[in-house]
Amino acid sequence: MTRLKIDIPEKLLTSVSVAVRITDINYGNHVGNNAIVEIIHEARVQFLQKHNFTELNIAGTALIMSELLVEYKGESFYNDVLEINIYSGEISRVGFELFYKISAKRNEQEILIALAKTGMVCYDYKIRKVCAVPEELKSILLL
Repeated sequence: MTRLKIDIPEKLLTSVSVAVRITDINYGNHVGNNAIVEIIHEARVQFLQKHNFTELNIAGTALIMSELLVEYKGESFYNDVLEINIYSGEISRVGFELFYKISAKRNEQEILIALAKTGMVCYDYKIRKVCAVPEELKSILLL
């Protein structure tokens, strides 16, 4: 079986924190794979909010996630506060990549929990078609 390998780019956009909730814990007593997807979503929303955007309004356009890759590296537990570093990847006419490095600090050590990548596409819900990445967003992704 070929293993997925995510290479994190150098362009760090921001770091955000997300606390692990009891509802994120599965029967294995650690954060479930579905919760990691929700944590990535929360991190992306926090990133957008820092720039006064939402997923439904970035200079008049919305976002749709077209791709999601997750490479699990370690366990996370209830009461962990996850630090998520968000990085900018490739930008095309209608979309862009975001990369995520998720870690927890325990006993003064950083524990890598997961690496992830999302492919995001700009979308106009009124006409139900993809549209160009707004210049306001491009300038943030390219900084």
